[in-house]
Amino acid sequence: MSASASLAITHLVPLAKELDEDKVTPGVLGFIVFAVMALAVWALMKSMNRHMGRVDFPEAEDPESRSEGDTEAVASGGKKKNG
Repeated sequence: MSASASLAITHLVPLAKELDEDKVTPGVLGFIVFAVMALAVWALMKSMNRHMGRVDFPEAEDPESRSEGDTEAVASGGKKKNG
């Protein structure tokens, strides 16, 4: 070994000892899995937004927009008073 190589190794050995051998990091595979999951969630949200835009349902009538006669008919059991 040359002197510069042995000097580099002596400087790198303490750095290697600082790393915990029991510590696990996600690495590249963890990033790829996370990115794929993020893209899947984004695609699902986009699809859900598109499908929710297509939903059409009848809305309930506003009770304040009813006329007086309709309110009386509902209160009397559905029979409208004539007169």
